[in-house]
Amino acid sequence: MDEDVFNIQLRRFLKKVGIQSQREIEQAVRSGIAGGTLEDCTTLKASVRLQVTGTDLDVVIEDEIKLA
Repeated sequence: MDEDVFNIQLRRFLKKVGIQSQREIEQAVRSGIAGGTLEDCTTLKASVRLQVTGTDLDVVIEDEIKLA
């Protein structure tokens, strides 16, 4: 394994995940507020499941997102 290639590819993947996740969450929150299903002072529970084919990696990452 080439550590440099692996590191670059991993960082590229994580950047893509971060950017896309942020856009999706922002859109869902704005839509929820506009539609009246969310309040501005809500705390949201968020989770992501991370799996990598060919490995035994299967982890859920959880946290809260405060809107105010």
